[in-house]
Amino acid sequence: MIQQITKGIKISVAIEYNGTSLRNTKLYYIFAYEITIENKSNNTVKLTDRFWKIYDSLNPTEIVSGEGVVGQTPILKPNDVYTYTSGCFLQSNMGAMKGFYTMINLENYEQFKVFIPTFQLTTPVLSN
Repeated sequence: MIQQITKGIKISVAIEYNGTSLRNTKLYYIFAYEITIENKSNNTVKLTDRFWKIYDSLNPTEIVSGEGVVGQTPILKPNDVYTYTSGCFLQSNMGAMKGFYTMINLENYEQFKVFIPTFQLTTPVLSN
């Protein structure tokens, strides 16, 4: 599991390879990732936006951004934990993701970024 703490917000990432899929005559490698967000600060925070860079060794870097995560903008009080699962499709069996969440401190309305550590997306054959 990969972890990083920014301003008291701990991000943990677990990755799972879910096989391949054929779509429009192209083979894709499917990866799922579970993100756990833990508020270890003394303030209540709200996740407002996400920003991802997805690296696929056969394609240009893809940028994904938008409001919230999986359709939600969670509010985390001190010691709260929020977990969600999402995924991505790569055309190669090797890639990576990194990014950040934009959060707002609901005590003083300060907006800040929480960094998501870079994590590798590789098929089991490449991992051995």
